[in-house]
Amino acid sequence: QDAQSRSVDLSRVTKLLEGSGSRNLEREQLKALKKVIKCFEPGLPLKDLAQVMDIVNLCADKVSEQEAFTEPLCQLIRLCGLPFLKKKFSDEMSFSETASKCIAQLGYLMRVPSSRVRTEICQCVVSFYDTEPPRKLQSGYQPTSANYKMQMAELAGLAETLVLSLALVENQLLEKLWVLRALQHLSSSGANCRLMLKAQAASRLCLYLGDPDPSGLLLLHSSDILCSLLENTSREEVVQQLNSLECVYALKAAFEELLLRGPGRAERQLRNDLLVLGSLVAAGAAAAVLESGFAKLLVVLATFSEARIPNPMLKGLKLTNSPEDFEMKKLLFNVIGVLSAAPCAAQVTASLALSLQLLRDSDVMPALLSYIRPSQRPGACDWSAAQYEELQLHAMAVLASVAPVLVEKFLSCQANTLLLLFLEWCLGQGAFSGQGNRSHARGGHGSKLDQMRYGLRVLRSVVPLCHGAVSLSLCAQGAISQLLDILKYTAEKSKEQEDAILLEIQADLLFLLSALCDSDLHRKELFSPEGVDLLISLLQMDPRKIHSGVGHNRLLFTALDCLWSCVLGCPTAEDSFLQRQGIGLLLDLLALKQKTLCNIILGILVEFCDNPKTTSHISSWRGQKEQTAGSLLLELWRQEELELGVRRDPWGRIVDMKQPMAGSFQRQQEVVPLPATCPSFAIMEVSENARAKLYCLFCKLGFEALPGLSAQDFVTLAIVRRYLDFKVAEVWSELCEELKEEFKLVRPDEEALRVISEGSESIGRVVAAVQAEVLENQQQQEIQEEERTYARIKATQKQREMVNRSWESFLARTSNFEALKVKRLQEKSVEAPRLKSKPQTEAAHSAPRKGLGGTV
Repeated sequence: QDAQSRSVDLSRVTKLLEGSGSRNLEREQLKALKKVIKCFEPGLPLKDLAQVMDIVNLCADKVSEQEAFTEPLCQLIRLCGLPFLKKKFSDEMSFSETASKCIAQLGYLMRVPSSRVRTEICQCVVSFYDTEPPRKLQSGYQPTSANYKMQMAELAGLAETLVLSLALVENQLLEKLWVLRALQHLSSSGANCRLMLKAQAASRLCLYLGDPDPSGLLLLHSSDILCSLLENTSREEVVQQLNSLECVYALKAAFEELLLRGPGRAERQLRNDLLVLGSLVAAGAAAAVLESGFAKLLVVLATFSEARIPNPMLKGLKLTNSPEDFEMKKLLFNVIGVLSAAPCAAQVTASLALSLQLLRDSDVMPALLSYIRPSQRPGACDWSAAQYEELQLHAMAVLASVAPVLVEKFLSCQANTLLLLFLEWCLGQGAFSGQGNRSHARGGHGSKLDQMRYGLRVLRSVVPLCHGAVSLSLCAQGAISQLLDILKYTAEKSKEQEDAILLEIQADLLFLLSALCDSDLHRKELFSPEGVDLLISLLQMDPRKIHSGVGHNRLLFTALDCLWSCVLGCPTAEDSFLQRQGIGLLLDLLALKQKTLCNIILGILVEFCDNPKTTSHISSWRGQKEQTAGSLLLELWRQEELELGVRRDPWGRIVDMKQPMAGSFQRQQEVVPLPATCPSFAIMEVSENARAKLYCLFCKLGFEALPGLSAQDFVTLAIVRRYLDFKVAEVWSELCEELKEEFKLVRPDEEALRVISEGSESIGRVVAAVQAEVLENQQQQEIQEEERTYARIKATQKQREMVNRSWESFLARTSNFEALKVKRLQEKSVEAPRLKSKPQTEAAHSAPRKGLGGTV
């Protein structure tokens, strides 16, 4: 073989093919081509690719005039389908450019007007994905890696070329099928999919869906490629290419044909793939789906088994409990949710109106509500228990998006009553056992928690709307007490085992109670006192659980929102909350100093201070290390100013007298003249931080006789006391700047503005003086305390020295020999005053006394 390959002169063959004319020359050319094909039968070496492709291109040019060159050309193309051969490992990198150009030339050969050549090219591309090793190997060569040709095809842009070549084979079914098969293999790569999308592959392929094809392969290959494009490229770009009436009509026709064709499993799966495409087009381009009637067909199909009156559009259609039909049912429910959501409605209001009108005129609402009746199973299909549960949960999830846009239909179908009865069933002890094995049933195995969760989601989507009929209907049927019972039940279950579903249910319940009781005194009275007890238990949450990621943070926020909506404004509920030490719990949460919690809690405390009993509860609170409420609030003020970048010296005193409250962002803003209806930055800044709420709290608590404050707290308190004056000064400063920008002021106006500006600065100087006095008093107190401490230390040292001298004296009296003479002197001094003679009858007594050891 080596000798044979050396005997082939590719340059000579190229020159031979460039000639033309006689019959003998043609025979010589064909003979030379057979020799080349025989020589490279094991495969094409990378180093010879360029010359071989020159030969291929010369043969391709001769095919249209000389039919005899078709067979050699096809054989040469077939050789390109074999693995390339390399001598060294580095040949793959060295000849990568040559290999990519070779594969690109294969795509360009689709121009040859020969069905056999085009088919051979597509077969060659398909062989790139054949992982079997070659049967024959040329001596001294090794095949390239399995994915080498795939990488070269991506570099060559072969996928884009084949998509463009579809225009050449539109009327040739066999050639079109082979091109689609090749594109189906190429679409496994994301890079190839992007190249195909660049050539408008999505719209081209969608138009082929309705072409006649007895084999059904055209529809199969086209849908598979479209699914690959959706998975590997931008979904929005694919939908944009499909956003035309021609594409949607073709999609609808193909779907209808598969819907009524037969019970084959492959056909049903292909039908579902087309349904996925249709739902995506409806989500991104609802106008075309609505105008073509495809949306109406899908809506009717989604509800025909639950509707009482059969639709003639679907005559003869029967659904089974097969996995494919079950999947189609879920996809149809999803289409209803897509049409009700209408994400493109902000741009195309007409499409939204059409989709809503379609949903109103159809049986969507009754069909979805039929799944909320636990004792009945709607539909003609004999769904299994697991299938029915998933359909039930899916229908309720779709109902949560449909109900807000069809509120009138929702009320006319008595949906509120159905939902309350359904929730009562969820709370009851029945024989139902949830399967909990699908996407909508996570964690609800053996219980009704998933049904309860989705039922509450439906209510949550409707109740907050500005539609008083929904809330009125719910409250008239005792919804508040029922929701409190469910909240109590789930709270008890959470004590046994905390679960994300239970936390979500509790959060939804609190949200519903907030929406129902807001601005209605009677409903707030119904909420208290049982609701207050539940809120107290929720506010006693362990702070370490807030950031656990399970859902405690959401539960805490909804509890605070419920406190604001259901307790504040009702004297009975407020007194009940105060009696249960709720203010202390709020301050405990405030002491965590979490930014997201602080604003909400401060707002609640400000509202609570309208109740005169609240201030005593705030004043009596003590936190860690006996911290008082005033000290905590001032610490939050300093933290807020630190985040805003307000200028303060190391002791917290005012630095900028002109803008004592301005943060770094506010100082960078240029003064822009605004109309009177637009608030200035100084006004807007009030609502963007918590300083205004802190000031309101101190106005309620008072600025005098606040216990437990340090010198730093008093320095901060001096600023807080004049907060309103400083804000007024900021507004005047902005007004002055705007006037100077717009008008030339007369002298009296300039004088007035100067006096106002000086007055504002004088306030800052007064506060700075008060702060300096506080710090000076603190310094004097520290000096006095230091002196007292030093005096105590001196007294203690003196006492210690006296004790040491006493001890040394005691040791001397008991251990020093010289000091023992004192004892003898003592004895003499005792004996000296006694009489020399004593009566004989009297008993003699010893002079020394027991234990006597002193000298005094």
